Amino acid sequence: MTEKTIPVTLEVNGKLCSGSVPARTTLVDFLRDELRLTGTHVGCEHGTCGACTVMLDGDPIRSCLVFAVQLQGQKVTTVEGLRQPDGSLSILQESFCDAHAQQCGYCTPGMLISAQALLNRSPAPGKQEIREAISSNLCRCTGYQQICDAIAMAAQRTSASIATERQP
Repeated sequence: MTEKTIPVTLEVNGKLCSGSVPARTTLVDFLRDELRLTGTHVGCEHGTCGACTVMLDGDPIRSCLVFAVQLQGQKVTTVEGLRQPDGSLSILQESFCDAHAQQCGYCTPGMLISAQALLNRSPAPGKQEIREAISSNLCRCTGYQQICDAIAMAAQRTSASIATERQP
């Protein structure tokens, strides 16, 4: 017996994306299997590790906990959507590299999304705010300090970039 599929259309990383999936297809599976956006990782599949974190209308969510068909017409940003329009790394991504904030890299996409969501709502976060923003993302390699340093570095670099752009 063939499983019934449901059409779904989302805006993913600024582009309209459509597919037809079984009703129980999670967002992470839709992103990875249907759209071939494999930057979002599948970890625990219970919403506790944060590896599958994406932004839904600007807020970080666990993509393993929602069905793709629930999000019809909504805006999703994956780690692939963080890069610059020319394809280069964002300030946040460069800061992660410069601060050595990734080791095995498995948590990195979720950490980047959580960090970007923080920076979008709080351009100059304090240490406690940074720690709180990533507290629901598990990392078994870095000890978190380099990740916190990278987020603070990105905030400073973004601020400096904005100040430079404003100069005549």
